[in-house]
Amino acid sequence: MKKNLETIALNAYLARAGIASRRAAVEIIKKGQITVNDEIITEPGFKVLSRDIVKYKDRILKEEKKVYILLNKPKGYITTVSDERGRKTVMELVQSSTRERLFPIGRLDRDTTGLIVITNDGNFAQELSHPSKKIPKKYYVVVDRPLHGEDLQKLKNGVVLEDGRAKVDKIYFLQDKKRNIVMVEIHGGKKRIIKRMFMEIGYKVIGLDRVGFATLTKKGLRVGQWRYLTDEELKELTNSK
Repeated sequence: MKKNLETIALNAYLARAGIASRRAAVEIIKKGQITVNDEIITEPGFKVLSRDIVKYKDRILKEEKKVYILLNKPKGYITTVSDERGRKTVMELVQSSTRERLFPIGRLDRDTTGLIVITNDGNFAQELSHPSKKIPKKYYVVVDRPLHGEDLQKLKNGVVLEDGRAKVDKIYFLQDKKRNIVMVEIHGGKKRIIKRMFMEIGYKVIGLDRVGFATLTKKGLRVGQWRYLTDEELKELTNSK
C-alpha cells in the first residue's frame, strides 16, 4: 500500500514558507511568480504534495522556523517591510532577531507608538488580522482640548465614517483636571479608526499609543524595544481564535 502524501493549498504553502499571508499569497500566485516542479501555477488552491518542489523567484521554498516578536514601536517608523521613499521601517528595529523574512501584522501610523506583532508565520498573521477575529486593542489617546462627557457617549454609541459605522468598546478618562486624555478599547480594524472617530466629533488626536493588543501588554518593554513572544502568550493568542 502506498503511503498517503500530505497535500496543502499553494497559497497556504507560501504562508507556511513565510512568503506572505495566505491572502497576499493569492496575488503572488496569480501573477505567475510561483512554480511547482518547474511549472508555473496561477491557481491559489492548487494542491501541493509534500514531495513537490515549489519555487518563488527561482528560490526553493521550505517551511521556515516560526518567529513571533512583540515590538514597542517608537514614533517615526512605518509598519511595512520596506519603503520606496527611504523612510525608516519597523523591520530595522528587529533586524537582529533572526535571519528569517519577517513582516508586521497590521499597521500603526508613522506618528503612532505602541505594540505591534512581527512574524514570519503567514497563517498566524492571517488569523489575527481577519475581521471575524475581533482582536481587542487598547489605546492611550491624547486630544487637542478637553473632552465633554457627551462626546465620549457618542463614541460608545458609534459614529458614521466614510467607510461605515464605528464605535469604541470602552472609553474612560485618565486625568480629572485636563480631561483630554482617555483610554480607548476597540476591536475594529479600519484604517486610522481612532483618529477618524475623534475627528468626526470635532477633536484632533495629538498623541496615540497602543498599549494593549489581544492579551499582550507593554509591561517591561520600553519604547523601541522588542522581545520574542513566550509559549504561553502564543497559546493564549491561539486559544482566542
